Amino acid sequence: MASALIALGGHLGDVNTRCGAPIDAVCRQAQARLTARSSDYETPPWGGVEQHAFINACIAIETSLAPQALLATLLDIERTFGRDRTRETRWGPRTLDLDLIAYDDMALDTPELTLPHPRLFERAFVLVPLAEIAPDRVIAGRSPREALSGVSSDGIVRLPDLA
Repeated sequence: MASALIALGGHLGDVNTRCGAPIDAVCRQAQARLTARSSDYETPPWGGVEQHAFINACIAIETSLAPQALLATLLDIERTFGRDRTRETRWGPRTLDLDLIAYDDMALDTPELTLPHPRLFERAFVLVPLAEIAPDRVIAGRSPREALSGVSSDGIVRLPDLA
C-alpha cells in the first residue's frame, strides 16, 4: 500500500456539503483507505481569474493503485461531479478539482503527472489543510508546516464542521 495526499477544491454548486461524496468516491474507486481528512477551508481564488471563493480540503489515503492509475481515477471522479477540463479556463471556476499532491516519497516527472505536485509550495490553499493532517511529512525535502511559513494565508478561513 502507498500513502497518497490529495487536495480537493471547487466552488461551483454546494461544494462544502458535497466534499463528502467526492472523498467517498476516491476511497471506493481508488481501492483506498482514508487515513486523514482536513477541515474544509474557504480560500480566495488563485491564478488571476476573477471568481468567487473556493472550498478546499486535503485527504491522506492508503491505496494499492499506482500513481498514474490513481490520477486517472481522480480525473474520472472529477468528470462524475461535472468537471469538463476541455471546456474551462485554466485556474477558473470548477465544480471539483482533485490534485494528487504526493505519493509516498516518489519523485516523478512525466507529461501526465509530476510528483510531488509542482506548485504545492506556492499554494496556501493546499498547504493550510495539508499542514492540518500532515504537518511534518517531508515532501521534496520540506514539510507543509515549514512551507506554510513562506506563503501568505491571508483570507483563508476554516469552516465549521458539518453536523
